[in-house]
Amino acid sequence: MGLDVTVDSISVDEIEPILVLDRLCFGGLWSIDSYRRELTNDNSHFLGISAAKSLQSDPTDGLIGFGCFWAILDEAHITLLAIHPQYQRQGLGKLLLISLLDRARTIEMARATLEVRASNQGAINLYEKYAFQTVGRRKKYYQDNGEDGVIMWRGGLQHPANSPDLADRWSS
Repeated sequence: MGLDVTVDSISVDEIEPILVLDRLCFGGLWSIDSYRRELTNDNSHFLGISAAKSLQSDPTDGLIGFGCFWAILDEAHITLLAIHPQYQRQGLGKLLLISLLDRARTIEMARATLEVRASNQGAINLYEKYAFQTVGRRKKYYQDNGEDGVIMWRGGLQHPANSPDLADRWSS
């Protein structure tokens, strides 16, 4: 890929770049208060992908992607996965998903679930590649346009086959 990136936890201090990226990716899905709650909640695990900062003014301050899951009992409920539009289709969604699943595995989650827009075939393909299966549909789940949400689920996060080094899994 050639892009120098890091994946790490995000703190509430980084809320401004998150809001910029939210507007670029989702059109302003969550409010500043919603993000503040997520970033300070012990059951919420928020990861960001950062690229080496460019010389020009960058309103995202190098943040080019973020993802979040809620730890509910032994399940990781993935709530967000966003990659800056200029960096999409470079494997960063894959890196972020693997990182979220790896974090979930590390804190002993047994399974993961998420909802995705029925029209987002690229995301559905990515999730299926990482063993997510469609288990249901939420009719008119997305309030902005009434689109259905596809419910996807995968188990086996604690299975030994899911523990190889993150870098090895990303490069495959």
